[in-house]
Amino acid sequence: MKTILNKYQLQITIERLAYQLVENYDDLSSVVLIGIQPRGIFLSDKIFDQLKKIKPDNPVHYGKMDITFYRDDIRKELHQPSQTNISFSVEDKNVILIDDVLYTGRTIRAALDALLDFGRPKKVELCVLINRRYSRQLPIQPDYCGKSIDSIISQKVKVEWDREEVVLY
Repeated sequence: MKTILNKYQLQITIERLAYQLVENYDDLSSVVLIGIQPRGIFLSDKIFDQLKKIKPDNPVHYGKMDITFYRDDIRKELHQPSQTNISFSVEDKNVILIDDVLYTGRTIRAALDALLDFGRPKKVELCVLINRRYSRQLPIQPDYCGKSIDSIISQKVKVEWDREEVVLY
């Protein structure tokens, strides 16, 4: 087991991701954050909280999306559906999809399919905490990335939110 981000590094990384969003979107009224269930919501909750601290007078819409029934492996694995909570339109908005680890790209593909059921966004960007660079099966890359790592297929990256660290097994 190897620690990729300790508690302090994780906090700094989350703050940096929030500040990058503010750099790109000074006016957050056109921005929509959507955390991908189940594990992306831990990161999206923290980024949303940081944005409220950075720009308290410029609220951003925030939702959570379950992609269970959009996955291409739904019949292979047992997925417990989560709750989707998007109480606003994404029509003509800048959508930031948020997930913890980008690996094959299949979760993001499913999220893009699910997102279209809520309208046609102006733009969709991807924010991830960890980018496993050399394992992609689809041409999907993050726009905002906490840390990029090189790992082999047999290794697992786990974001331990209760211990506030990211580890490589």
